Amino acid sequence: MALELETEQRWKLAQNALKEVTGKQVDLQVALFLIGVQELGQGVKNFSKEEKQDLMHIATCRLLSALGYYNLLGQDADGWPIWEANQQLPFLAMPEQDKLLKTCVADYLEEHGMI
Repeated sequence: MALELETEQRWKLAQNALKEVTGKQVDLQVALFLIGVQELGQGVKNFSKEEKQDLMHIATCRLLSALGYYNLLGQDADGWPIWEANQQLPFLAMPEQDKLLKTCVADYLEEHGMI
């Protein structure tokens, strides 16, 4: 129970930090998109729906790389990161997936001095 409370507290700190940047309340999907844009490193621009999905995938790979699940191989011709899975992710129900990603988002923002 204490761990869940800590996770939620850290997620609220992460949301507040991202709200300061965007001016809007963010959910997990928006947080992943923003981290994907940051990791892509090409600045803010209009992205297609497919590119937005790719950006969230980039963020997920980046976040889970800290846990050893992915490894950055390099970039494609357009400068988009290429990730390789190192190990099989355990099966997690959606609430547990969200909790894991929220923890990773908070870790990422902490690592980048935002919280």
